[in-house]
Amino acid sequence: MTDVQEIANRIVDNVERVIVGKPEAVQLTVLGLLCQGHLLIEDVPGVGKTVLAKSLARSVGCAFQRIQFTPDMLPSDVTGVSIFSQKTREFEFREGPIFAQIVLVDEINRATPKTQSSLLEAMEERQVTVDGKTYELERPFMVLATQNPIEYEGTFPLPEAQLDRFLLRIQLGYPDKQHEILILDRQQYVHPVDEIRQVVSVEELLAAQKAVKDVYIDEKVKEYIVEIVRQTRVHPEVYLGSSSRGALAIYRLGQARAAVFGRDYVLPDDVKSLVESALSHRIIVGPAARIKDIEPATIVNEILERVPVPGAQVRA
Repeated sequence: MTDVQEIANRIVDNVERVIVGKPEAVQLTVLGLLCQGHLLIEDVPGVGKTVLAKSLARSVGCAFQRIQFTPDMLPSDVTGVSIFSQKTREFEFREGPIFAQIVLVDEINRATPKTQSSLLEAMEERQVTVDGKTYELERPFMVLATQNPIEYEGTFPLPEAQLDRFLLRIQLGYPDKQHEILILDRQQYVHPVDEIRQVVSVEELLAAQKAVKDVYIDEKVKEYIVEIVRQTRVHPEVYLGSSSRGALAIYRLGQARAAVFGRDYVLPDDVKSLVESALSHRIIVGPAARIKDIEPATIVNEILERVPVPGAQVRA
């Protein structure tokens, strides 16, 4: 797992040259990349959501596209469209911005549900179907979507099917005083993102993504993951719990976290550190819980305290 750890550290160190004072968010982003997952970045404007996506793409040398979602956007603006060519007398497919390796979908909840749904196939199957023809997307492929949790006027809430396809939901938050001063100093002459250079090749990244899947997970840890997910479905304050995608997300993220820390096995502590980011957005709280302002994260942490942690077991 040394190679995975080295690759992850190179990416993290490079991105942290731009994203100051947010090591946990940067690490979760890199874990999502290693797991071939997609990220929902939910935070107020101006905290570095777009810069995080740009820095990640430049660090790994991947093709990057930014899509600004607006209410008048159509699905073809995302996936592409077939245009009749007067020269060849045939329809030619013009690729949309989704045909990139790292795609930033800015303010995803400002587009209509019809346009939001244009991402579903790409996020799940890594392909796009237009006019009955399927086009494969280049690997690695990752969607980083942003949304503002405060301003809801003119927005369309993401449906459960869309939320469930995001491996993680992360928040950056405001920097503390010292880090904010450091941000001012670093941007005196030029934005740090303009100086970001590639530190990992695409081939190295693909190899790391493959190596992550070889990390061992004990049966007791698997049972621990499944029990946490099952508890979200029977909790009295939950209207709709996590699907099996939630369990698989924790499974993959646990493998990636173990590899990043130089281990070839997953610990219960890996699971506990990832559950909130992997499950909170997959849970819909009931009406009574909404009245009491109970957040999904609160429910997830309550479940973590209640589900017994598996004891140590010698690997055969």
